[in-house]
Amino acid sequence: MHNVEIRQEIVDRVLARRRRYHLFDWLDPSKTALLVIDMQSAFVEPGSPAEVPAARGIIANINRLATELRRLGSTVIWVTHANIHTRTGSDWDMFFSNFVADEIRQRTIESLSPTAPGQKVWREMRVDATDVQVMKNRYSALIPGSSNLERILRGLGIENLLVAGTKTNVCCEATGRDAMMMDFRVVMVSDCLAALSDDEHRASLETFIQQFGDVMTAGEVVAVLSKMPNR
Repeated sequence: MHNVEIRQEIVDRVLARRRRYHLFDWLDPSKTALLVIDMQSAFVEPGSPAEVPAARGIIANINRLATELRRLGSTVIWVTHANIHTRTGSDWDMFFSNFVADEIRQRTIESLSPTAPGQKVWREMRVDATDVQVMKNRYSALIPGSSNLERILRGLGIENLLVAGTKTNVCCEATGRDAMMMDFRVVMVSDCLAALSDDEHRASLETFIQQFGDVMTAGEVVAVLSKMPNR
């Protein structure tokens, strides 16, 4: 798990802009969903071509948070990534041809096939029968054509999204940014997110809290969801 905090200069900037650090004093649990993004073998398995080692350090935190949210009546959604393996490569050639090293490109494509073991939720994650599972094929699960996540969220009456998983600064941030621009209230759960370095993790959270949503720990999230609303 990343042991970093948002820098004081960023905190001061946020306070100067809106006179408060956290955006949300209370969130309705029944209208809240936890998005657990890409906590699957392709990113968590030691030695996998797209491994994010720090992802193994957030497993327990995500499991605890998911348990608490189910108790409060919130929805838990597991979002995994997959791309179709075509005869000439992949259905996302722009990514695989330009952002994946030559020596691991084919392994990465194969590990992210919809039927490959790498696409499955990591074996240590505690998935409940009441949870929802969604497959995406781009960084953001909310851009058109990436997944059916928006339809699911709207159908469930979800207004608040808690983002967990990996990588903080790629799929998690991309999904969170799009969610805010679609008028969801979004919280990045800082101790349930993992990137390839502390600096990347912190930079993502610092950008997010300034422009896109809130940043809280899992404990802070549970406290906000457990409060009685001010009527």
